[in-house]
Amino acid sequence: MTPRSQEALRNIQKVCREHLADNYELEVIDIYQQPTLAKGDQIIAVPTLIKKLPVPLRRMIGDLSQEDRIIMGLDIKPNDPNPAPMGRRGEE
Repeated sequence: MTPRSQEALRNIQKVCREHLADNYELEVIDIYQQPTLAKGDQIIAVPTLIKKLPVPLRRMIGDLSQEDRIIMGLDIKPNDPNPAPMGRRGEE
């Protein structure tokens, strides 16, 4: 994992812990070890975060350091006691 990928993973894990409790699934994929997954999800830059559920699908690229943009991009309601389940895939 590159330093930028490691930072992105730390950032998204922090947001998920703070805003989604245990109500999320985060899958990290190494595109060098599983290139077919990157092709299938049309990954052209890394790191990429893909929010698949709830729809609409959203993609975020970069180190994910701007928490407010992540919250808006994932459509998280700040301090929502019962957030909707989310499925996401983080690409390395």
